[in-house]
Amino acid sequence: MSYSTFLLDLDHTLFDTEASEVAAFEQTMFAAGVEEPRHYWQDFQNINLELWTAVERGEMNPLLLRTLRFERLVAKFDLGVDPQSMADKYVVGLGAFGDLYEGAREVLEQLSERASLAMVTNGLGEVQRSRIARLGLEQFFDAIAISAEIGAAKPDAGIFDIVFNSLGSEAVASAVMVGDNLSADIRGGADYGIATCWYNPHGRTADVQHRIDHEIAELEELVGLLAH
Repeated sequence: MSYSTFLLDLDHTLFDTEASEVAAFEQTMFAAGVEEPRHYWQDFQNINLELWTAVERGEMNPLLLRTLRFERLVAKFDLGVDPQSMADKYVVGLGAFGDLYEGAREVLEQLSERASLAMVTNGLGEVQRSRIARLGLEQFFDAIAISAEIGAAKPDAGIFDIVFNSLGSEAVASAVMVGDNLSADIRGGADYGIATCWYNPHGRTADVQHRIDHEIAELEELVGLLAH
């Protein structure tokens, strides 16, 4: 199977989100006068994941998540600091820190020469737009869909509708959704009726029943999926 339209996730697929989050969190905590940020990191991750899962289920607007995750962290540890200020600092850091995974830019260059590319990402517009601009990613993509900007998050069909309204409905037949998240990327693509490609560099075991058409451990493998 080969494709001429690639829908690509950003976080944890093209972009080293974990490195970005760790650096942004440490900067945020130090700025708030909280020592030993790593002491609170796992709890923050758990809170953040729980809230983003609610966003995926359509139960929460991601704009509420922006501050709520820090409200919950501050309350849990009685930190006595301003969660709104922390939220503002954190989103700035998320945009300022982190880089593409090794080889990702080269893959984007090769794919964009021979296929249409769309970025389909669950995230805050202010964060993702900052990353896109800083890393010069816009040049590679024919469409960019960010969940918080359009009011629909993967796996909801609404975000895919926006993408194909931009690319053209004929692109559906030649499209593959590429991402690391089984519940958002793979389920979203499969439910929409397009092919899916699971980016699984750590060799995880799939724990869902959604169709996975391709599984890759290296981004370079995407070049082999290009239509000839």
